Amino acid sequence: MARTDQDNGLDFRGSTNKLTGSGSGGGSSCSSFTSDVVTLEANGADDSSGEKQVDKYGFTGGSQQYPGLNVEEIPTEVLRQREAKWLEMLNSWDKWMAKKHKKVKERCQKGIPPSLRGRAWLYLTGGKVKVEQNRGKFQELDNQPGDPKWVDIIERDLHRQFPFHEMFSARGGHGQQDLFRVLKAYTLHRPEEGYCQAQAPVAAVLLMHMPAEDAFWVLVQICEKYLPGYYSTGLEAIQLDGEILYALLRRASPVAHCHLKQHKLEPILYMTEWFMCAFSRTLPWASVLRVWDMFLCEGVKILFRVGLVLLKSMLGSQEKVKACQGLYETMERLRAIPPQYMKESFLVQEIIDLPLSEKDIEKEHLAQLRCWKDTHGDLNYKSPPRMHGAKAVMAAEPPSRQDLRQRPTIIVESPLEDAREDTRKGKKGKRNETIPSPQETDSPPSPLTEPSLLLQPAQGSRESISSAEHDTYL
Repeated sequence: MARTDQDNGLDFRGSTNKLTGSGSGGGSSCSSFTSDVVTLEANGADDSSGEKQVDKYGFTGGSQQYPGLNVEEIPTEVLRQREAKWLEMLNSWDKWMAKKHKKVKERCQKGIPPSLRGRAWLYLTGGKVKVEQNRGKFQELDNQPGDPKWVDIIERDLHRQFPFHEMFSARGGHGQQDLFRVLKAYTLHRPEEGYCQAQAPVAAVLLMHMPAEDAFWVLVQICEKYLPGYYSTGLEAIQLDGEILYALLRRASPVAHCHLKQHKLEPILYMTEWFMCAFSRTLPWASVLRVWDMFLCEGVKILFRVGLVLLKSMLGSQEKVKACQGLYETMERLRAIPPQYMKESFLVQEIIDLPLSEKDIEKEHLAQLRCWKDTHGDLNYKSPPRMHGAKAVMAAEPPSRQDLRQRPTIIVESPLEDAREDTRKGKKGKRNETIPSPQETDSPPSPLTEPSLLLQPAQGSRESISSAEHDTYL
């Protein structure tokens, strides 16, 4: 059966039995999610027609593009102001999270500047701390061959991840190589979980914004702190969250809840891909990034809010449900959400306005756990407690100042600053001296009045662009 481009090769359709069935060779049953794959030569990137135009996000068309849906542009002046504010926060991350978390949340809701998004995600998730506390661990895992069972499944999944993105379009290209490294490393890091197919698009989104080592540790944090149990054998956690979403819908949209109940449409049929891939395969790319900014700051409640907004938008009135006379029609409607409901400005504002807190989710979680025990017995997989966002992650694992420090790559001195320094010294009657470069001293470089240019080497270093104490990169 042919698929439309925007599905990107993943289809989580199926029954609960399919979800809980064991995959070949044990491990996470999610690895068996393989159906209706896009079959386009060279990952859908047929270059015979000549060079294709790439959009601002790196897509060559098809996968995350919606005709007639204009991308909202931020004025350059506003963007530079936001970059400066984020640089200030990243340089004193522990203080901002402890004393001004509300401001951090507001800035995530406005959208993280593209130039700093990868570094911000690394800090929000606690991935930066993991990198610093586990120096050499990723390289150690990377050097290991990996379990042949998982290696084979991962290799077969690589070409399905965003085949229309320039980073992953070439078979065996750098993007696919790094994706393989990250996913294989996770199977070695958590052999009891192995690999789940839904982890691949999550890891791919991360690799679009950061080096492989950083992406690996952010993936670890998402799997262990934000969405624990989602990718484990039996997928009980996602089924439980499906029931929580369904229960919360009763309050958010009684009409939609009644319709789904009437047609016995199980949550697992429509929300599995939404939640497990964090909407990366559902929304236009501009909306994906905004949702991730909020999700990595505030936690899983953002995924619940997005799900509730989409269900309310599609089935929230009598007129809308009249067009869906049965289960099949309802499923088709939820698979073909009109672009206006996924547009960045509409969706983000609806997410922010929807009244749903961590307490609401935890209260319903306990209620659904009791129901689960009555109908299914005890959970087979005991996942660690879910942490609701960056503040909870930091509170659970308080970082040291050393863990959060910026690491320099290449620093180019500002000639303007040198001239100003010479002028200041001349005015004081002191002899002008040659100022040693930061690399010639043991102490970190001083913050510059003018932004210095920080460049990342093309080879070798895989660390984010940064400076030692005061990050001045714009």
